[in-house]
Amino acid sequence: MTDMNEWNRKVIEEFRANDGKVSGEMEGWPIVLVHHVGAKSGTERVNPLVYQGLGDSGSVAIFASKGGAPTNPDWFHNLVAHPDTEIEIGAATYPVTARVAAGEERDRIFEAQKKAFPNFAEYEKTAAPRVIPVVVLDRAG
Repeated sequence: MTDMNEWNRKVIEEFRANDGKVSGEMEGWPIVLVHHVGAKSGTERVNPLVYQGLGDSGSVAIFASKGGAPTNPDWFHNLVAHPDTEIEIGAATYPVTARVAAGEERDRIFEAQKKAFPNFAEYEKTAAPRVIPVVVLDRAG
């Protein structure tokens, strides 16, 4: 776990130093820093994630793919437990409320993500039978 924490720390530092741009394997990808509070621990955390913009509302979608693992990532459980949080996109930070997309909304967003980033189709295959949750972060205020 330490390796992933170190990787996240480096991505977060680069993101903040370069107005949301990162290099390496995530170069050119839309990255959001999602703040969340541990569902059990209460510890504040930040994760860099790929996002999909959802029109002019300022809402974005993130994907609990965990690289196709059979379980949801910890941040997913944290956002379900504590949905009011904030995100960083580019140089902006703003409050959001997280909600899990369902039905047609979830399927439409995930299909668009697979078209834009084919690796998400691979995650879907390896995660099966788990359905990868789509979390919509609606801009608050």
